[in-house]
Amino acid sequence: MDKPYGLLAELTYACPLQCAYCSNPLQLDNYRDELSTEEWQRVFAEAADLGVLQLHLSGGEPLQRHDIVDLVQYATQLGLYTNLITSGIGLSTRRAEQLRDAGLDHVQLSIQADDQALSDQIAGTTSFERKKVAARLIKQLGWPLTLNVVLHRRNIDRIDRTLDMAVEMGADRIELANTQYAGWAAHNRDELLPTRDQLERAEAVVREARERLGDKIEIIYVIPDYYSKYPKPCMDGWASRQFTVVPNGEALPCPAAHDLARSLELAPATVREHSLEWIWEDSPLFQQYRGDAWMPDPCRSCFRKDIDFGGCRCQAFALTGDAARTDPVCHLSPDHWLVEAAVATANDPMRPQDGSLIPRSKLIRTKKRTTAGTRGKSATTPVQLSETILKGA
Repeated sequence: MDKPYGLLAELTYACPLQCAYCSNPLQLDNYRDELSTEEWQRVFAEAADLGVLQLHLSGGEPLQRHDIVDLVQYATQLGLYTNLITSGIGLSTRRAEQLRDAGLDHVQLSIQADDQALSDQIAGTTSFERKKVAARLIKQLGWPLTLNVVLHRRNIDRIDRTLDMAVEMGADRIELANTQYAGWAAHNRDELLPTRDQLERAEAVVREARERLGDKIEIIYVIPDYYSKYPKPCMDGWASRQFTVVPNGEALPCPAAHDLARSLELAPATVREHSLEWIWEDSPLFQQYRGDAWMPDPCRSCFRKDIDFGGCRCQAFALTGDAARTDPVCHLSPDHWLVEAAVATANDPMRPQDGSLIPRSKLIRTKKRTTAGTRGKSATTPVQLSETILKGA
């Protein structure tokens, strides 16, 4: 069994941004009891001992944590490569300089669109101009800048202008990733899934931009699973190389595994009760889909089982109710008709255009903060926040 190299630390789900493509869980109130500074520091230390090299700080909006600088500084002392995934809202000059001095290695900035009106509409709040200010600040302080753009029916036709904006911002890298249909995005799939014509135009734009821009900017383009012949190798295999710790301390093999875990009656182990080493090596949830013994046919006898690992367990669960099914994205899956039906709906010329989207619920961070103590025992004191920060991913 490989040791993990990446930890996604979802520090908080608080986020006044209301993107309809958000992959955070629907029941946000279940995650108000956030880990304390000391608990997160212990998680980082145990992750480093386990072999983790990369620490990705996300949410929600990680800048909403008042202790973000302390967390980055501690991770840096452990030798972890730190990556902040943020909307940039609240990244003041002072906060940015503190993060730089604390040793933050990299910043990923989310962008909803190149146009102010569309961007603010997708985000559910006025944020476009502040993101541009944040991008300038990131570059001024010498960080590598990656832009994250979640693509969907509403913004995919503007990829060319989005790429031009990325070049103007001085971005080193841009990730153009089509929506993954988990959480709120699953709720809004029919309004977010692009058409084949949109995808063909987008792919042509990306090919031309790569040729034209060369090494000026790295362009990553990820097509939607629903238009693929085979599923992607989700997370390089279940609990194989990366894992996630969510705000309340639950550890998951995949960022979207909240509902799947509870459906199996395998409640996620929490770092408040167990060490990361035990969770990674022995917890039932992490063991559930490791390797290939769990695979049904056609996966079990497929030559690709060591390439795509049967696809995404969370996607299989979301579409079929059974996480052990072959990912319906695969054209060999007996449930592939579910994906075909969704694609047919997206491409129906008679479907209404630009219908209503269900916005992500707001979660204002009003929790009581847990202070240092042994696992499972803690005192609480109120947390006061002085600024409103928006979601970054």
